[in-house]
Amino acid sequence: MADKHLIFGATGSIGSSLARQLKDSNQDAHLVSRNKEELKILAEELDYSYSVVDVLEDGFVDKIISEMQETNIMGLAYCVGSIDLKPLKRVTEADMHQCMKLNLYSAIEAIQGFQDNLKKNNGSIVLFSSVAAQKGFTNHTIIASAKAAIEGLTVTLAAELAPSIRVNCIAPSLTDSKISQPMLKSDVMAEALAKAHPLKRLGHGNDSAALAKFLLGNESTWMTGQIIGVDGGRSSLS
Repeated sequence: MADKHLIFGATGSIGSSLARQLKDSNQDAHLVSRNKEELKILAEELDYSYSVVDVLEDGFVDKIISEMQETNIMGLAYCVGSIDLKPLKRVTEADMHQCMKLNLYSAIEAIQGFQDNLKKNNGSIVLFSSVAAQKGFTNHTIIASAKAAIEGLTVTLAAELAPSIRVNCIAPSLTDSKISQPMLKSDVMAEALAKAHPLKRLGHGNDSAALAKFLLGNESTWMTGQIIGVDGGRSSLS
């Protein structure tokens, strides 16, 4: 029976970086994304199995399980995310539901679906929050609320699933990625956002992926319930 990590959001900046870092250390993974073309290219590059699913659709966990067959799940990284920015007056219930479904509800479904497998293998779960959950930014009502919920979920599950499953959370600041491109298309805006961080640059997928790989692995077996910033110092120094 194969030992694998499960990466949701595998075609994103962080998810794809994590997949490549696991491959570099000779670890196996099953990749999950809704982007069929990009996922197929990445999976073939790394010789990983994969499932094309949309976590917003009903039954997505069952589809993954049916395609993975007999597999030991050693770790689960839910690298799915969004950047939903609106002033409070324009926020709708539909906005909140969509963001919560993507970031929170589907993460819970994924964990429920693989909980027994992870427990059997003393597995590790890595979730993703945002610097915006703890540091106030204007127009972040939607995404900050969803990511703050992820932080609450992290500590709750860390308590509930111990000692068999570890649960930790990474809270990045703005990362240069596909979903952040609308914010970075202006060179002036990109430079201003970079300078808002004490380390004077935006994040890269490798920054958070390196920590995710550590949290999934045997080097971090005495860590659970932690929310760790990978944010260029923005949460504590600016």
